[in-house]
Order: sequence, then C-alpha cells, then structure tokens
Amino acid sequence: MRRATHRFALPAVGFAAALLLAACGSVPKPVAEPPAETVGAPAKPAAKRTPPRGGGYYKDDGPADELPDGLDELPDAVPRAEPLHRFANRPYVVFGKEYVPHAGLRPYKARGIGSWYGKKFHGQKTSIGEPYDMFAMTAAHPTLAIPSYAKVTNLANGRSVVVRVIDRGPFHAGRIIDLSYAAAHKLDYVRAGSAMVEVEAILPAATGVAYAQVAPTDARPAPADEIAGIAEKLAAEERPVQTAAAIGLNGAAGALPAGGVLLQLGAFANADNAETMRLRLARELDWAEGELRVNSAGGIHRLHLGPFAGRAEAERVAERIRQEHGFKPTFVTR
Repeated sequence: MRRATHRFALPAVGFAAALLLAACGSVPKPVAEPPAETVGAPAKPAAKRTPPRGGGYYKDDGPADELPDGLDELPDAVPRAEPLHRFANRPYVVFGKEYVPHAGLRPYKARGIGSWYGKKFHGQKTSIGEPYDMFAMTAAHPTLAIPSYAKVTNLANGRSVVVRVIDRGPFHAGRIIDLSYAAAHKLDYVRAGSAMVEVEAILPAATGVAYAQVAPTDARPAPADEIAGIAEKLAAEERPVQTAAAIGLNGAAGALPAGGVLLQLGAFANADNAETMRLRLARELDWAEGELRVNSAGGIHRLHLGPFAGRAEAERVAERIRQEHGFKPTFVTR
C-alpha cells in the first residue's frame, strides 16, 4: 500500500492501501450513537463527488472514483460486547512469520506505522466473514481478537478514531495496523499513505468502555495445542527449501511437475482462514505469475504460489515479495 500526495479541498470519504506519514486535521463533530446492529457502518452520504487526483497509490488501489461527502461527520465505531469469531483467532503463518492472535479481549497498546487499504479490497470477504467496506470505521490487525475495538491515534496531530477490528493484516515489516479509507481520512494520513500511530485496545464493559492501561505487545495467549501443532508441523519449513513430499503435494491437486518450484506464502490451522488470506494476497500479488492456491495436508492448510519452471524464476518473485513485504517466502521443490 503506497501513498497519495495531494490534499483535499473538501472533506473526502473513501479508502485504500498506502505507506508513510501525514499531519494536520480537525476534530470530527460529535454525533448521535448509531444502533448496535450498525456498529462500524458509515452514515448514508447525501451527495457524491469526484475525489482529487494526484500522487500515487499502491498498485491499482486508492479511493473510489466517486466519494461520498460527510466523512468528517462519520461516527466512530461504538464498542460493544460481541462473541469472538470461531476461526479468525487461530494461529497462522504468513511470509514465514508466525502470528498468534489474542484468544480473548485483553489490554494492548503499541506504536508503529499505520497504513490503509481501499477500493481494491472493497466488497471482498474479510477474516470475520463480512464484506470489506472502505467507507466504514474498521481495521485489519495481525493479532488483535476478531471482532474487537481499538482506539487509533495519529501521533503527528493527536487526532483519534475508534475502529472495529474485523480483518487480518497488514503483512509488511514495521506496519501494525491497516485502517479503512474512512478511518485513515479522519486521522488525516490518506494523502501520505501512512503515519506513526498508537493502537490501544478497548475493552467493552457493562458500565461503559475501558482503555488499555498496560502495553503487553508481546502477549501471545492462544490455544496451546494449536500453537504446538503448527510449530511441529511447520518445523521443517524453517529450512530454505523443502520437498513436495514433505508437505503432501505428491498426487494432490497442487502436485509439482519434476523440477518445479512453489513459493509457500502461509500456513493455517483453519481452511477458511487460509482461503480468506488467499483472496487477500491474490489482490496484493496480482503482478506475480502462477496460481495462488491452498494445499491441505496433515491438518495444515498451506498457501502456495506457482509452480515456477525453475528456482531462478521463483527467486525473482520471492525477492520482490521480500522487498515489498519485508519477509521472504519458503521454497518448495520436487
């Protein structure tokens, strides 16, 4: 997700993927709290306008061709108690890095780069199973429980929003959260693409909401049996190259031709999580040749890209992934 460099003449509504820092903004007007069933949903816009052009966005992502007016009046997500998603909080691996989502609501506070994503993902399935709405007050986070709520503050201007976490990501080194276009606009970093932010978990309670008072950024509470199972089954994948036989590809739908090479982008304990990530990475890696598919064996669902005719071709793709995301995929050969 990259950046746009233009400024808005009027309040803009929209949303897209990007990088680096921004400043300036005004405090949104207070509005009436929406009903619980519409938490995180945007107010219906009264009018639309063409977004300003200029700058550059990550690939073909960016704001919609027409943006609803009234973004500054869009209410924050309203924290409420919700049951956690059955599968979205299970451990997973993307680009060789292990993520163990929170198994419950807990204090969390961290600072890092916040980015945003937009029209390229608009309407697509999120990790919670709901369509992504670039005009809603939502976010993607690698480990916060789904669903949960977080306060996000732009450290350059002190402006804050409350978002509902419904998706996984970002998977770029140094980034800690992906906001919807609407949320990033309210923090005034749409133009720059990213900003240094503070992310603070919100814990809904019967008497209101409570913000995190500590910052357990390394807390990794998750089902021990799932963590152990993934660790054992993925142990061999810590090597630079592994064989197709080692991961059960022989005779399977993803079987490799002799001499072929696959890039392993992720591994998941749940098939639905693997498919959701396949759809997301298919959009982020649409420049890459080869098919992105899920291969399942031994209770682990692995996300593979390829096959490539040889190691040199696979290396070129892997290196570009490393440059854009900060992590290099595992090689699978026959």
